Amino acid sequence: MNTPDIDLNEITSRLINGGRISRPEADILAVWPDLDELCDAADRVCRALQPALIDSCSIVNARSGRCSENCRWCAQSAHFNTGCTEYPNLPYEKVLEAARHNEREGIRRLSLVTSGRTVSDRDLEYFCEQYRRLSTDTSLYLCASMGLLGKEQMQRLADAGVRRYHCNMETSEKMFGTLCTTHTPADKHLTIRHARECGMEICSGGIIGMGESMTDRIDFAFELARLDPDSVPVNILCPIPGTPLEHTPLISEEDVIRSAAVFRLILPRQSIRFAGGRMRLSAESMARMLRGGVNGVLMGDMLTTVSHQIADDRRLFKSTDWNF
Repeated sequence: MNTPDIDLNEITSRLINGGRISRPEADILAVWPDLDELCDAADRVCRALQPALIDSCSIVNARSGRCSENCRWCAQSAHFNTGCTEYPNLPYEKVLEAARHNEREGIRRLSLVTSGRTVSDRDLEYFCEQYRRLSTDTSLYLCASMGLLGKEQMQRLADAGVRRYHCNMETSEKMFGTLCTTHTPADKHLTIRHARECGMEICSGGIIGMGESMTDRIDFAFELARLDPDSVPVNILCPIPGTPLEHTPLISEEDVIRSAAVFRLILPRQSIRFAGGRMRLSAESMARMLRGGVNGVLMGDMLTTVSHQIADDRRLFKSTDWNF
């Protein structure tokens, strides 16, 4: 097997010392012949630049279904007939129950996630009151994912105690228009800018396995590097019956592992986290990823797919030398 004409050890040292990789280097790394070598390099970078503590978070699906947007992967879109559970804004008692459960389990961050393009001012005040109460009733680091918000709306969330805003770019700008036409990457960039201007950290990643090539994923990773979020969730498509992507072939576990390692080498200082879709991965694949560039995990229930049990995750972290 031919060895690519770059020095993986030099790249690893460069990244640890504050450097970056070039696009031609990323293209070579994406087809590196020895996957374990690639993952080991990503792990060295990750362990050198990230805390030894796994970056854990969880979400509460605070409003479900009837979304106006036509994202082709999503069970909650009103454009598709998926049988998704629909409900309006959750009452605070339900939110607090979930928050306290996460807190007891040692999960440090919690986000309220709402379906829909945005939230109305009335609904925003409803959730701001929940955040104010959560700030008193728990010690959780509070995040929000409420669609495309204006700056004044974002400031209200910040004033209520939200410290990080989640707005996934989802895929490369070139691919995005083939997967959603009701909003644009520019809309998302504006929302992220508003969150930053209000002093929030940024969580923004996307979904792999939606028919894109590895080249598209590398495009996406470099776009995220320019965006410079604090956290990059990596979801794996779960083709949901009733959505336009329901028959999309599953990408291989090796492809998932390789993609995560390449993301780490393009995004050396970001927290890269497992998110939706990891339920279909073997324990061995998840362990390889936690020793291959991944240092964060979205735990507990997901939006419309099932997550690993928290006890299973604890065992996985221990086996891969991550503190929790």
